[in-house]
Amino acid sequence: MAGVIELIGSLLLLVGLFTRPAAFILSGEMAVAYFMVRFPRGFFPLLTGGESEVFYCFAFLYLAFAGPGSWSIDHSWRHTVASV
Repeated sequence: MAGVIELIGSLLLLVGLFTRPAAFILSGEMAVAYFMVRFPRGFFPLLTGGESEVFYCFAFLYLAFAGPGSWSIDHSWRHTVASV
């Protein structure tokens, strides 16, 4: 199931479609991955090998709050609707 979420979510982020919800779901998935796999070994990501999970969790969380960029489909839809 995680692979399907990552495939669909990454494609949505790549084109900039539904950026905020996709990034929020991917951030949650990375948090779950860290806490299920790495956290039982210890708290600190540098000691347990969970740096990538923590990095991607916060990167996706940033995208969820920052929103899509100027080249995204979401951005072009927003400006098309606003100009009508």
